[in-house]
Amino acid sequence: MNIQDDDDRTLRDQAKDWVVRLTTGGATQHDLQALAEWRAISPAHETAFAEACRLWQALGTPLAVAAGQPQADPMPARHWRPIGRRAFLGGTAAASVAAIAGTAVLRPPLGLWPSVMELAADYHTGIGEQRRIDLADKASIEMNTRTSLNIRNVADADIELWAGEAAVTLGPQRVVVAAAGGRTAGSGAEFVIRCDGSSVRITCLHGRVYVAHAGQSAALSAPDQLTYGPAGLGPPRAVDPQAAAGWRGGVLVFDNARVSDVVDEVNRYRHGRIVLTNTSLGARRVTARVGLSRLDAILGQLRDVLGAKVTLLAGGFVLLS
Repeated sequence: MNIQDDDDRTLRDQAKDWVVRLTTGGATQHDLQALAEWRAISPAHETAFAEACRLWQALGTPLAVAAGQPQADPMPARHWRPIGRRAFLGGTAAASVAAIAGTAVLRPPLGLWPSVMELAADYHTGIGEQRRIDLADKASIEMNTRTSLNIRNVADADIELWAGEAAVTLGPQRVVVAAAGGRTAGSGAEFVIRCDGSSVRITCLHGRVYVAHAGQSAALSAPDQLTYGPAGLGPPRAVDPQAAAGWRGGVLVFDNARVSDVVDEVNRYRHGRIVLTNTSLGARRVTARVGLSRLDAILGQLRDVLGAKVTLLAGGFVLLS
């Protein structure tokens, strides 16, 4: 064992500590900032963190395994292995799941910070952030808020969308985008793809793309949209492209949408949380446009049009009843 080996082992141990801190539900905004600073120290720090994240994912979610519950983001069965905190930190599966049963979660409560795997992605956008990536003559990608993706050949795919939403403009070469077990491929086309856990929605904006999932496939032309997930591949249906991709122009468009869906969507773009406490209100329908720079204007619209009660709290939290 030389000095370099000791340094590498120290980095791996520190990276595992960071993963455990993020996945046990107690991380704060200060912790996230401290993690960002730690990862920026050197490429070796970034590599160690990414490896620790991938190891944690491969070992499965201890809480779900211990409680016998399905995961929020299901993984293939071959990845499920019960393991506890001591096992993860020590690199062995000998420790009991009970060491952390009831505390470890892959996704943070209320989605108030990114999951550990999203943080480990090649590219990640934060709350309200958008980002553009150009892949030479192959494709350009516009990442929406809270989006994580990898750009590399993963299972023969050029792009792997882990979570969130991206608009992909394809060049003359064929490009494959993988998300939640499915694949979207094409050339000379433009589409928006959104991944929420195991559910994926693709909207074709120009040209034609081909979608495959669980042995099913479909051709998708503009302006059609389809979804896939545990229930299989859904049929294409015509949609309003502005509603599907309005975020690219800084606008969210809702057409006869449930208030609960409007709240969920707005929450993706703002700090804090709008908490809907009235089930009847959540089921009502609304048509609205709201600018991303004035998100809380939707609260005034819901109050004035539907009579909703809006209670402002500290930290960007709002009770809607």
